[in-house]
Amino acid sequence: MTSKLLVTLLAIFLLSAALNEAAVVPQAVSELRCLCIKTHSKPFHPKLIKELRMIDSGPHCPNTEIIVTLQDNRELCLDPQAKWVQKILHVFLKKAENNSN
Repeated sequence: MTSKLLVTLLAIFLLSAALNEAAVVPQAVSELRCLCIKTHSKPFHPKLIKELRMIDSGPHCPNTEIIVTLQDNRELCLDPQAKWVQKILHVFLKKAENNSN
């Protein structure tokens, strides 16, 4: 009788653990995703950019993401492979380097 009770308790514990794990996975998956669904393709002047963020690829997203906030507070995702975006990155890196000196 005690072995049946032990097996039943073990089965209940394993089932409970499996159900809890399944409940956690969708929440974790929703937090680990790319922020940029599509990228802006038309070039614009860097003076319109108020803030630039670069998010490296990782477990959350396989793509490097460049997100800019414009002067009118709109956020745009830029294609990191585009030549004009690379020039903007260069300008911002140079500006940040000069400000740190």
